[in-house]
Amino acid sequence: MKKMTIKRLVIISILTAILFVQEQILSFIPNVQLTFLLIILYCKTFNFIESVLMITVHVILDNLLMGSFNLIVVPFMYAGYLVILITLKTIFKKVNYSLGLAFLSILYSLIYCWIFFIPGVFMLQIPFWTYFIQDIPFEILIAASSFLSVLWLYKPLKRVLDSQLEEKTINESGDSL
Repeated sequence: MKKMTIKRLVIISILTAILFVQEQILSFIPNVQLTFLLIILYCKTFNFIESVLMITVHVILDNLLMGSFNLIVVPFMYAGYLVILITLKTIFKKVNYSLGLAFLSILYSLIYCWIFFIPGVFMLQIPFWTYFIQDIPFEILIAASSFLSVLWLYKPLKRVLDSQLEEKTINESGDSL
């Protein structure tokens, strides 16, 4: 197993903070966020363990701040994000272009919303179909924001991130190669 460099650890830490902060900044707009874009970007860039670490820290911080750190919400949120990681590392590992990932982000946002039917119905104590119908506009909003953010921002962000993670060697004279 390859050792993680300090630079890589710092980048992972900063990116995890960005994942958390952007969601909090955009939280005043229901279901409009860059979370799916960033998780897709991180899962495509980092290995499985690094991605799990980033998702785990995000879920813990998000639930601690929002006051929803309990067994009703946390496992469902965690599962919703892990679906992205697991499928991007297995069945969708060859999908690397913005349009394909944008369409996958629609699927991921819908799966994420549907996973939350279970705690939503339980916590709100309303019938499943009532919850489902009332959630449709929010599902459309999160799917649209995910699709557009991945379509427009994935490629430029991936290019920047890859350039920052690039291993540079220094020759004997001290110049970068």
